[in-house]
Amino acid sequence: GVCWGIFMLIIMLGSGNGLYNGAMNEFNRLASNSVFVWTRTTTIPYKGFPRGRRFYFDNDDTTALRRQIAEIEHLAPRNQLGGHRGVANVTRGLKDGAFAINGDYPEIIHIKLMDIITGRFLNALDLIENRKVAVIGTRVSEVLFEPDENPIEQYIEVKGVYFKVIGVFESKGEGDEADEDTQTIFIPFTTFQQVYNYGNRVSWYSLTSIKGVPASEVERKAIALLAERHQVSPDDAPAFGRYNTEKEYNQMINLFAGINFLIWFVGTFTLIAGVIGVSNIMLIVVKERTKEIGIRRAIGATPFGIVGQIVSESILLTAFAGYFGLVAAVGAVEFVSTALEKTGARTEFFKNPQVDLTIALIAMGILIMSGALAGLIPGQRAMSVRPVEAIRSE
Repeated sequence: GVCWGIFMLIIMLGSGNGLYNGAMNEFNRLASNSVFVWTRTTTIPYKGFPRGRRFYFDNDDTTALRRQIAEIEHLAPRNQLGGHRGVANVTRGLKDGAFAINGDYPEIIHIKLMDIITGRFLNALDLIENRKVAVIGTRVSEVLFEPDENPIEQYIEVKGVYFKVIGVFESKGEGDEADEDTQTIFIPFTTFQQVYNYGNRVSWYSLTSIKGVPASEVERKAIALLAERHQVSPDDAPAFGRYNTEKEYNQMINLFAGINFLIWFVGTFTLIAGVIGVSNIMLIVVKERTKEIGIRRAIGATPFGIVGQIVSESILLTAFAGYFGLVAAVGAVEFVSTALEKTGARTEFFKNPQVDLTIALIAMGILIMSGALAGLIPGQRAMSVRPVEAIRSE
C-alpha cells in the first residue's frame, strides 16, 4: 500500500508538470504582461453616430497612447497584409511561398518573443528612413533559400516590392503556433504604410505594462482613450477586440494551483491508506511478540526503548516500501519523457513530464514522518504491556 501510494503520488505530480509545461508553452512566445487591442463595429449609437459603424486606428492614436498613458512600457502598432492571419505571395527567383507580412515597430520583439539567429531585427532608423528591409522567419528562409545559402543582404519580392533581408529569427515557442510564427516576415511599419497605400491606418496595437502595473490597468486606460478619440461610447465594450495575456496567464496559474492541490490531496490520502496498513501490521507484530516484550520489560528495558523499537521498525517498513515506489515512479516518468523526446511526438499540451528532486525528497520526508506516526499507537500498546501478564501469555 505504501509503495503504491508513493508511486501514484509521483506519477500524478510528473503528469501534472507535463500538463503545466504544455500549457505554459504558449506563454513562451508572448510577453506575459502583454495586451492586444483591435477595432470592431460599434454596437451603441453615440454622439450622432449610428450603431454598426466601422472605425480604424491611426498614427495619431499611437502618439496619444505614448504621451497620455505612462504605464505603457512597449507599444507596437501593426498592419498585416490580408488582415489577421492573412498571407501574401512572396517570391525569390523561381521560388515562392505564402507568408504573413507584418508592418511593425522594433518594440514588437519585446512582446512577440523571438531569437534572432543571424543578422539583426528592425531598428528606429528603418522606420525613420522608410527602408525596404525585412526580417524573415526560419521557415521562410527554408522555402526561399538553399540550405547552404546565407539570406542576409539578399532580396525577396512581396507584391511587386523588393525588400532586402537583414535578419532571420526563430520563435521561442513550440508546436503549431511556433511554426506559424516562423512563416512571418517583418518589415518597417512606416514602409508598410507607404508601399501598400495604408495611409496612416493602424490595424491593431500590441503593448505591455511597466513593472508593477497590471496589464489590465493599461488595457482599460488604452481602450478608454481610443474610445474617446474615435467617438465610441465608453459602454460599448464589443467595439474593441482585446486579448490580455496576463489575464490568461493568471487563470492558467490558478488552474494548475488547483490541480496541484488535488494531486497532493489524493496522493496524501492514498499514502495514508498505506500507512494505516503499516500501523495495523505493527499492531499484529506487537500482539505476536507480547511475551518477548514482557521479558524485556522484566529485565529492565525502558518504555522509551520499547516504543523506539516499534517506531523504528515502522519507519523502516515505510521508508523501504516508499523508496521502491519512488524509484519506480521516477523511472516511469523519465521513460515517458525520453520516449516523447526521441520519437519526436507532437504533444503540445503535454511536454517534458518531470518530478523535481525537492518534491521527491518532500514526499519521502512525509512518508517517513507517517511511518513514525504509524508506529506510535503500536508502540504505546507495547509499552502498556504488564511484564507478568505478558510472560504468562501464550
